[in-house]
Amino acid sequence: MYMKTQPWTILLVMLAGWLNRHQQDVIEYLKEENKILHEKIGTKRILLNDKQKIRLSRLAKKLGRKVLEDACCAFSPDTLLGWHRKMVARKYDGSDKRKGGRNRIAPEVEALIIMLARKNKTWGSRRIKGALKHLGYKVCHTTIDKVLLRNGYDPSPDRGRRTQWSEFLKSHWESLAAIDFFTQEIYTWAGLTRYYVLVCIDYSTRKVEVVGISQQPHGAWMKQMARNLTDPFSGFLKDKKYFIHDREPLFTKEFRDILKDSGVKPIRTLPMSPHLNCVIERFIKTIKTECLNRMLIFGERHLEYITFEFVTHYHTERPHQGLDNEIIEPPPQGTGEIVCRERLGGLLKSYRRAA
Repeated sequence: MYMKTQPWTILLVMLAGWLNRHQQDVIEYLKEENKILHEKIGTKRILLNDKQKIRLSRLAKKLGRKVLEDACCAFSPDTLLGWHRKMVARKYDGSDKRKGGRNRIAPEVEALIIMLARKNKTWGSRRIKGALKHLGYKVCHTTIDKVLLRNGYDPSPDRGRRTQWSEFLKSHWESLAAIDFFTQEIYTWAGLTRYYVLVCIDYSTRKVEVVGISQQPHGAWMKQMARNLTDPFSGFLKDKKYFIHDREPLFTKEFRDILKDSGVKPIRTLPMSPHLNCVIERFIKTIKTECLNRMLIFGERHLEYITFEFVTHYHTERPHQGLDNEIIEPPPQGTGEIVCRERLGGLLKSYRRAA
């Protein structure tokens, strides 16, 4: 006799089958984990190879995070699911089959482009492209632009009308000087006080002059410093034509006008470009690291004495790498034994042969 099957009976059968399959998946995962752990017996750290990770992650994906948190003890669910995601990503990763981009320009062609740009400053990338075409090379002008930029050349045809900073320095080296401020904290009756030190340097000889020291420099003080620098008999700038300074507001229009009236052209550097005034910046670093930052200074007169001693040492005793390790104003050298000259209590030392 035919018996009609109730719908809930079918649901119970399906649920029982799903539970049985789910339990079987958990059992298979635990068996695989136990197998891998047996393979790692005797090792200090459990490090799985790619095959072991694939086996575990394939079984872990069937269980889901909630079951894994209860079932697994050796590896966290995040680790297992992360291995699965990497396995899927690796399956669809086609980077090894991907072809490369445009072929890189040949080294000899790049060298030829640089040579043409260097010897013909008015040539732009399109002009160089035409020259290369007649030499048997077909190169896009955008490629030429990239080559020029990569090697420090401007692709525009204005190179001939622009003077690079390095070219300007080389051509005017003997007539260049620079000026800058640096600050120093010293102890006074009023407590720790900041003082401003104005220094000037000759590019060609590296001679330095401390122009002035002031607690609060102002416009009238700066005008007097400009007159001292441009004095026709003893001024530091009497033989100079160009004077480099930064955009410090104390270098006022009146200060620059006094320089211009004496025949010295002031040149202001670009904003936030200390490398354009690097020679005097290097001197400031030297006096600070070798002297000022290693002393406690009490009063303005003490600061004047210390800077005077260092500048004397800088001129007559200290070799300069920028001058091939020569001394600016070397003292007479004897033939006797080697003696040490100390300044500032031995902070500054130099050695020479006694007479």
